[in-house]
Amino acid sequence: MALGTLGREPIDGLVEQALHRLSQGEAPSRIEVERVDFKEERGRRAPDGSVSGGEATNEDAADHLAEELACMANTPGGGAIIVGVSDDGALIGTRLNADWVRHRIWQLTSGQLTVAVREASLKGCRLLILTCIEALAPIRYRGKLRWRVGTNCVEVDPVVWQSRMLERIGFDWSDQSSGQTLEDVSPSAIEVARGYLREANGSESDTSLTNATDADLLRRLNLVKGSHDLTNAGSLLFVATPWPGVDYIRRDIPGGDSTLRVEGAGPLLVQVREIERAAEVANRVTHTAAGFAHGRIRAIPPGTLREAIVNGLVHRDWLVAQPTVVEHVGDSLTVTSPGGFLGGVTPDNIITHPAVPRYRNLAEAMASLGLAEREGIGVDRMVRDMLAIGRPAPVIAEVDGPYVRVALLGGAPDTAVVDLVAALTPPWAASVDSLLLIEHLTRNGWVDAESATQLLQRSSEEEANEAIRRLSDTYADAAGSVPVISPVQGIPPHQPAAFRLSDAVQSRLAHRLGSLRAPAGRETLILDWSRARGRVSSTEVADLTGLSKVSAGKLLTRLAGAGHLKGGRTERRGRGFFYVPAQT
Repeated sequence: MALGTLGREPIDGLVEQALHRLSQGEAPSRIEVERVDFKEERGRRAPDGSVSGGEATNEDAADHLAEELACMANTPGGGAIIVGVSDDGALIGTRLNADWVRHRIWQLTSGQLTVAVREASLKGCRLLILTCIEALAPIRYRGKLRWRVGTNCVEVDPVVWQSRMLERIGFDWSDQSSGQTLEDVSPSAIEVARGYLREANGSESDTSLTNATDADLLRRLNLVKGSHDLTNAGSLLFVATPWPGVDYIRRDIPGGDSTLRVEGAGPLLVQVREIERAAEVANRVTHTAAGFAHGRIRAIPPGTLREAIVNGLVHRDWLVAQPTVVEHVGDSLTVTSPGGFLGGVTPDNIITHPAVPRYRNLAEAMASLGLAEREGIGVDRMVRDMLAIGRPAPVIAEVDGPYVRVALLGGAPDTAVVDLVAALTPPWAASVDSLLLIEHLTRNGWVDAESATQLLQRSSEEEANEAIRRLSDTYADAAGSVPVISPVQGIPPHQPAAFRLSDAVQSRLAHRLGSLRAPAGRETLILDWSRARGRVSSTEVADLTGLSKVSAGKLLTRLAGAGHLKGGRTERRGRGFFYVPAQT
């Protein structure tokens, strides 16, 4: 049994895009994605590398394709295999009969998998496109259950597969009855919950929730089914996790012996409190005295530290019998939680993607207790708070397992960044967008709407351009006389605007611009600019690098002499001369 969509399948668009890119000469390794793969027909290549003409039926090929398509069907969304393309992109085609292939795959998978097979022609070469939709029941082939992770098929635990399927169909395991009741609730968990509510220091309704009876507190958190049965979320939070929910390991230095280890047990709320307290003690304090924003600043902002730990528990897969691992090494914290991303969330859109809770009942209860963001997963706040002290943004990735890993690279704050953020006018201008743009400018030297679209995880250049506009209206002083960014000079009127840090802000952040001011850094900056913008002039170079126009001209001449650039017109003299990237 499989699950499809009404209308045109999204996979069709991915296949068309893959064929177009192949026709343009791109290698399959650059085109393949999780849901689209290229294969040559197995069994036709001789030991000397030559390829035979092929036949209408081929058992070796059918067996190989059945194995790969079972893997595709087990993958969220299903996928497609394009047959007749070698690993190096050569079009070797196939003579396989489409009806025979479809029926043989159905036979080899014991009737579990029916694929759609259609012919395609690319540059006169016959290809077959085999498409499968997502399976509702796991399909094993030769006793193995596999799914796609990136561009590879890997074995997957049946429990992990089932958990992902429940997520895909919107089933909230955390909202189901747990078999435990109000009588099973731990008094210590209730006290921890009330403590978190008091810390939240919220509205009058929050005070009312703090003072509610134990039973009313749990009911108002929506953790009770009927009159007294706890949901699975209620059981996790207030009774006990079925296995240690979190494993906290503290090391003073990388590779050193652990100085503290806390393996959580009992109610999840109690585990969270224990781990949070252990991490708080190890979260080093720096006393800063430079500038007017001085004070006590933690190596990792406390809100970000809590957010990372709580997210690793709320959004993890609770059907996998493994703990969320929190490794606190020196000033850095890494949280690795079972279960991959879901609902279309990826590292490339996680800041702006709508919230997709794995367990809505659990997430909403934690939000009501003040432990999680009700509006989303709090990643944007984590990014903002780390950048605001001059530390790198959180590194978030999905790794094999699957697991989600969040790394917070804490350390001594950059007081110049802290003071700059504190000085931004208006104060609300210190948004995650603005701080991402400022940090990008210290590393890359310039930004425009096109480059900001991916940086800010926006869906259009118009949105990115609006974020740049807001930053251009932001000042680094209370009087509103020091702009944060300035337009790059020398851009032709018909080209989109681009921006750099203003001279005053560059002076304040000079220690972060060292790589851009070094000779090699200047060359990299100018070549990046020329490739992205299609041209570069001495006026643009002088404005981007701080060099005189004479020195900027010499730099361009040197890059042209090295074969990186060439003149934009035959006549090299006169006003308006520019260079373009050399053809490679």
